Amino acid sequence: MQMGLDFNLVEDLVAGVDEVGRGPLCGAVVTAAVILDPSRPILGLNDSKKLTEAKREALFDEIREKALSYCIARAEVHEIDQLNILQATMLAMQRAVEGLHITPKLALIDGNRCPKLAVPSAPVVKGDSQVPAIAAASILAKVTRDREMSAFELIYPGYGIGGHKGYPTPVHLEALARLGPTPIHRRSFAPVRAAWEAREGASTSLI
Repeated sequence: MQMGLDFNLVEDLVAGVDEVGRGPLCGAVVTAAVILDPSRPILGLNDSKKLTEAKREALFDEIREKALSYCIARAEVHEIDQLNILQATMLAMQRAVEGLHITPKLALIDGNRCPKLAVPSAPVVKGDSQVPAIAAASILAKVTRDREMSAFELIYPGYGIGGHKGYPTPVHLEALARLGPTPIHRRSFAPVRAAWEAREGASTSLI
């Protein structure tokens, strides 16, 4: 039996939009918008979190090959700290939709709210497990961000970033308290801010 979403649900020029990285303490929030081709089915599409890493990697290449259009976008750490994570996510979603080289008739957004777009849009709660185009977007966004986190593991050793992908696990929180924040940590997030203030306080007490 073929596992995955029903490709018969794919409609002409409907973009699926999703994000990865709202919860982590470090790194960008990454978004993707995808318009699938109804004539070129992609078997096994599903919510990226329900797929193995190997399956996501394989689908990542297939989606980019078969989609009518796709765009991977982001909001950087300084934008998250300046705007807040919700507004930065909306900005990154806008960038993903605006980056499509084909204008969609409709953008379906995973979640319960939509960014301001120049095309009609609608939110779909748990859309990454219901709408093939959103599932495809979730895969593009997650693979992209996971690869970045693996690269940061080499640049900032000791935090375990390649494993937890920046999420606030006990390992990450302990390293943050011991080593302090890196340039990719979001200082507007409470655990990072606390670690930063603790180190600043320690530095001040030594002067």
